[in-house]
Amino acid sequence: EGAALATGGTLRGIVVSTLAEARFFAAGGFDDILYAFPVPAWRLAECAALAQRLQQFQLLVDSPHGLELLRRHPLPGGKRWLVWLKVDCGNGRAGIRPTDPAALALARSIAQETPEVVTLVGVYAHCGNTYGCRDIPAVQDIARDTTHAVLSFVTK
Repeated sequence: EGAALATGGTLRGIVVSTLAEARFFAAGGFDDILYAFPVPAWRLAECAALAQRLQQFQLLVDSPHGLELLRRHPLPGGKRWLVWLKVDCGNGRAGIRPTDPAALALARSIAQETPEVVTLVGVYAHCGNTYGCRDIPAVQDIARDTTHAVLSFVTK
């Protein structure tokens, strides 16, 4: 019920951190889900099943290896993998640093090399480094730094 309220009843545009959550929301009629975890090889079959079932099942890519995994396993029926490039703006858990020259090369590779298999949807950053903040100004500083890093990256 909360997710339906949060989406204004559209049942679209939610982010989940596990495939169990993705399956739960898909069973509840949600048809546009972002799995906010870099594509795991051992769960690729589950991701493919959700991508086939939903209008939009999106996931994260943060390495050439993850991109190559998707390219080697195209979706049937003309569907494409919908991916967000996961950038690490200070959290240190997942993603490629936006200042790393390899990040721009990876973004170009996703966007240009096999658009019939993989489509770049956007750039994704998670401010998990705010979890340890003790006050609102500290959270705001991290949000500003992350926003600046992402905007600088996408401008390139």
